[in-house]
Amino acid sequence: MLITGAGLWADDDLVRPRWVRGTWSVDNGTIRRVSEELRDRARLVGFIVAGMVDAHCHIGLSVDGPVTVAEMARQAADTVASGVTLVRDCGVPVDNSAVKSLHGPRLIRCGRHIALPKRYIRGIPINVEDQQALPGVVAAEAARSDGWVKLVGDWIDRSRGGDSDLMPLWETPVLVDAVAAAHERGVRVAVHAFSHRVIDSLIEAGVDDIEHGSGIDSDQAAEIAARGIAVTPTLRQVELFADFAEQAGAKYPVYAATMNGMYARRREHFQMLMDAGVLLLMGTDSGGYQVHGSITGELSLWSQWGASPGFIVDAATWLSRRFLGSAGLGDGAAADFLVLDEDPTQDPASLARPRSVYVGGECVWQRP
Repeated sequence: MLITGAGLWADDDLVRPRWVRGTWSVDNGTIRRVSEELRDRARLVGFIVAGMVDAHCHIGLSVDGPVTVAEMARQAADTVASGVTLVRDCGVPVDNSAVKSLHGPRLIRCGRHIALPKRYIRGIPINVEDQQALPGVVAAEAARSDGWVKLVGDWIDRSRGGDSDLMPLWETPVLVDAVAAAHERGVRVAVHAFSHRVIDSLIEAGVDDIEHGSGIDSDQAAEIAARGIAVTPTLRQVELFADFAEQAGAKYPVYAATMNGMYARRREHFQMLMDAGVLLLMGTDSGGYQVHGSITGELSLWSQWGASPGFIVDAATWLSRRFLGSAGLGDGAAADFLVLDEDPTQDPASLARPRSVYVGGECVWQRP
């Protein structure tokens, strides 16, 4: 297949992609730029860009809990139709590896969430009875995953009654050993973290990606940026913090105040992370409160909260892809791309309105 148009293209994985007009060959699952002499034989398209990433996705989960393989297939189909060709599942309690054989997005599996008893959503995580056993549990999950494990870093500690609040789950030395156990096996660590008080321990432990990160302050953001730790801000999930506070308010007023405080600062906080130079990944947290294939809402909030169109396009495509170990569009790269009618640098939401979606050079979705 030959196509011609404007593409977000990089000559190699070490340089920043740039928009170029060109002609490309898609063959044997890869894409290459070819001579403009072939332009007359190529199909004219508007714009091509690497498929989007959902770096925080839970294919295998719905608001009602774990789902069947048939439902996973529907979730995968909804995801790829939204322009996402690569997902990191970020923790599910069921085996979702069957998704890899479907005509959907590429899947990076994190295994199950790892938590302490009664310190996360019931039925979702592996519960570690003795936190000293955490490094061993991490090592076991590392062997079953696709290069990532998922820890729950903080959650409400209801044992404090009316004074209950978000509290870290793990003692810092244990967390340090657990992250080291993952890294020794060539596996990276993503950590759920809402609160401010858990962040210093995550930085000290050397985690690779902080999920949500809504409690990060400016000093912590500077250190996170310096260390190359990524943050997946899941803005649509943060939009729900006021609802979480209202649900908990009468019984857990301290926790409610914490959630309301982060909700009130949410826009300024996101801007602070950008200003600090933190590597921000695109992620929806779909599979619970968010439905699969809902990345258009995430793109919209990034725009509303101050991210420029170019910043959003980069984060949604090649930047998140590179962090997860998958190339964007470049010579000989996997032909995972979107064909768009609209210029995404003018309207990033157009990324979620593709004309067609390709994975491995195969058209896996096309607009009816």
